[in-house]
Amino acid sequence: MQINNIPFGTTDWSSVEATEHPGTTGKAFWRTRQFGAIRVRMVEYSAGYLADHWCEKGHILLCLSGTLHTELKDGRHFDLTPGTSYQVADHAEPHQSSTATGATLFIVD
Repeated sequence: MQINNIPFGTTDWSSVEATEHPGTTGKAFWRTRQFGAIRVRMVEYSAGYLADHWCEKGHILLCLSGTLHTELKDGRHFDLTPGTSYQVADHAEPHQSSTATGATLFIVD
């Protein structure tokens, strides 16, 4: 990742308007900032959330609260709990997220 032409700044995530994204079940609420080609998000998943697609976008993802279950298309499964993260490149390994209890994530992509 190349980070260019972004001056120092801070973000109060509570002041960034959330957009709603329904899953197959449950909802995701994204608070998004765009810095050139870099998208930074605070995402809250409701309890019972299941993504409606296999994602092929690369991310760096940090779990802040709750538990996020991620399944890779090849059958592997991973659970993220607060303080754990994953990283995956664009088009590397399709993944799908879900949470039984809800989760809050910080995502850079």
